[in-house]
Amino acid sequence: MNNAIFKVPEARNEAILGYEPGSKARESLKLELERQSKMTVEIPVIINGEEIFTGDSESVVMPHEHQHVLATTHLASENEMKRAIATALEAKKEWARMPFEHRAAIFLKAADLLAGPWRDRINAATMLGQSKTVIQSEIDAACELCDFLRFGVACAEEIYQQQPMSTPGVWNRQEYRPLDGFVMAISPFNFTSIGGNLAIAPALMGNTVIWKPARTAALSNYYVYQLLLEAGLPAGVISFLPSRGKDVDQHILRNPHLGGFHFTGSTAVFQNVFKVVGENISSYKQYPRLVGETGGKDFVFAHPTADIDTLVAGLVRGSFEYQGQKCSAASRAYIPRSIWPEVKDKLLDKTKDLKMGDVRDFTNFLSAVIDRKAFTKISQAIDDAKASDDAEVLIGGYDDSVGYFISPTVILAKKADYATMKEELFGPVLTVYIYEDEKLEETLTLCDETSPYALTGAIFAQDRAAIVAMEAALSSAAGNFYINDKPTGAVVGQQPFGGSRASGTNDKAGSVLNLLRWVSPRTIKENLLPSEDISYPFMQES
Repeated sequence: MNNAIFKVPEARNEAILGYEPGSKARESLKLELERQSKMTVEIPVIINGEEIFTGDSESVVMPHEHQHVLATTHLASENEMKRAIATALEAKKEWARMPFEHRAAIFLKAADLLAGPWRDRINAATMLGQSKTVIQSEIDAACELCDFLRFGVACAEEIYQQQPMSTPGVWNRQEYRPLDGFVMAISPFNFTSIGGNLAIAPALMGNTVIWKPARTAALSNYYVYQLLLEAGLPAGVISFLPSRGKDVDQHILRNPHLGGFHFTGSTAVFQNVFKVVGENISSYKQYPRLVGETGGKDFVFAHPTADIDTLVAGLVRGSFEYQGQKCSAASRAYIPRSIWPEVKDKLLDKTKDLKMGDVRDFTNFLSAVIDRKAFTKISQAIDDAKASDDAEVLIGGYDDSVGYFISPTVILAKKADYATMKEELFGPVLTVYIYEDEKLEETLTLCDETSPYALTGAIFAQDRAAIVAMEAALSSAAGNFYINDKPTGAVVGQQPFGGSRASGTNDKAGSVLNLLRWVSPRTIKENLLPSEDISYPFMQES
């Protein structure tokens, strides 16, 4: 019990470093990239601070140089999963009782460590292991993770301050307890920051967490976990469990103590989790909270009055940064016929000039897709478009001789329901559909209804009345909606991120809305002047 009401530091967005030639930041990061390129890290399962080398392992490679092994990751089995659950339940007793200011201090310290001495290490691991260019890694692994940590603490404080009204003689209070049981967090390969936040957000609110990182992102996520330990996180609060999805399904999701599930990844996996939980609902100690952000088929919709240069810039950056491997990446575009010739010329000119290659060459705009599976799926879609009468490949290609390289690709769809206009591809492929100017309203309806997803979308127009009409027509098509901007680049504290429909539960990562899912409120009424009466005035005869 403390004798003060503390106020956490005001949250601020971490400043993005530019890594200009000659800068100390660039020189320092280059040295760290060289150092990590010469290492092979052994990544263990970690439970209650104990490193476990199971012997069941797989390699983490550079996607842009797929013969180069960066790390060996050991995978958890049934025994480790049972231990992690037991650890989470035991550690919960002390962690949930720790005063908020001390939990907050851990994550605030982690943010400052990441902004300072850990920045190069986690950036370099993200660049090498996930093939992010320097700026894409800086925005993600350094700045966004710092933002999740700092804004998370501020949002938690905001939640705790929300209290019910009281009346004379009565003091009403509300406490925000962690969920019963433990939380399972499964994170994706494409954002180091999301990997960290999926485990951090529930833990901040007093929950204990089992964290399964994406195996292709295991190196950067392992360093994030070490960062949290250095910041003072008690060893049992988060268990680090690289593992196979089928084993998690069998040994963790069905456990009666599952209190919550925090996820970013494929729609199919999240739907399966809902199915598993539904089939086992009567066995849980509480109804598990399911929070997920899944797929997207994000759109750019241009009006005839759109400024062409800004539209083209939005298409190129929105579609091809980080090889289109963002849940928010622009993958379909609707362009009016009246402006298409100029848009096409400028789009293809800018696309053909994009430089692709090893992330250690800072002049590259994009690099390789994450693995062989992704490469095969995307290259097949390109081949299908080349062979189809309903599509035309305007630019693009692929080469996996050294790395999993997919060139920035633009497909012209002759039908609005062509496969790559509606199915998620998750690569540097933009499909364009040309609509007749007079069919604007009809095409807005197509945009809204063609895809099952509703994550992000953007409109480009100079006519304000058109903007109003387009915004209304697409009101349910995206959880994050952009006007005259690309549909990527949401910033914590500025554009809380998430979508609905097949894109997830829209619980807005990095906001109060997400953190509320990890608490179980208890309302307390204290009667300061209790009465001895048992009768009421209406009971009197006169």
